[in-house]
Amino acid sequence: MRVGFITSLHNHLPLTQAMWTSLTATLPRDLAWEIVFHDDGSTDGTRDWLRQLAASDPRVRVILAERNVGFAAGNNTAARATDADILFFLNNDLVLLPGWFEPMFALVSAPDPQLGFVGNLQLTVRDRTLDHRGVKFDTLRRPFHDRAPRPWHARRPASFYRAVTAACCAIRRELFLAHGGFDEAFRNGYEDIDLCLRLGRAGHRHCVANRSVVLHHVSGSAGRFAHEEANRRLYHARWGWPQDRLPLRLRGRAYLATYWRRPWRYNGSKLLLALAWVATNRPCEPLRARLRTHIKF
Repeated sequence: MRVGFITSLHNHLPLTQAMWTSLTATLPRDLAWEIVFHDDGSTDGTRDWLRQLAASDPRVRVILAERNVGFAAGNNTAARATDADILFFLNNDLVLLPGWFEPMFALVSAPDPQLGFVGNLQLTVRDRTLDHRGVKFDTLRRPFHDRAPRPWHARRPASFYRAVTAACCAIRRELFLAHGGFDEAFRNGYEDIDLCLRLGRAGHRHCVANRSVVLHHVSGSAGRFAHEEANRRLYHARWGWPQDRLPLRLRGRAYLATYWRRPWRYNGSKLLLALAWVATNRPCEPLRARLRTHIKF
């Protein structure tokens, strides 16, 4: 099987160079592969470096966009440009450690038609704390990274999750394109979660390779959260609980769970209302009328 590595990037040349160095140092020598860089209008010398790299290494392909089209569009374009059997999406701010590739490749190349994305464990570069071992969802269907220590997971090659982050993940190219790739309505956020859920709705499941570990400069790209609110609203409209149909018990539990580690951040009136909802599964109408407030998330 031929592997295509996909990296969409904008600026941060030193991070990209470090990722490239770690990639070439950790791949099996007999692997057939190529990498497609999609540059979103970098202005820091990245484009010149990419041109030189492509001229010196036939495994490197470069797509130079004139403007920043975003993570989803850049990765989709690069995925269509390669004819590899398996795609590995790699952020340009990763540091790939020895042994990261083989566990992911073994899973994604297995003859399992139900398998969707394969992710891995990601540690922060700063202090090597766990940032991602999969994506979970709270009672309001909001996604969050599972950062809990789960040492028993290491005893098995994979753990299954409803979603994984696209910072470092693998999928069969045919499956990725058959479902339209990342939705370009999202801009640098939630597009990976959205695609995982769409694949899940179609009967596919996602897993994390428990023995694959990389380092990640988390949110190392400038402007990473510029469209966060619009992305959140789009995700919520598509996958979240509609607020007018949300069970009150779930709203109360979600509010209580939000700050349970930081109780000083609770709003007193909202806390009372949430407790009433959890206890009775109905709003305390006189209290709500007097407070004239709703819990907002």
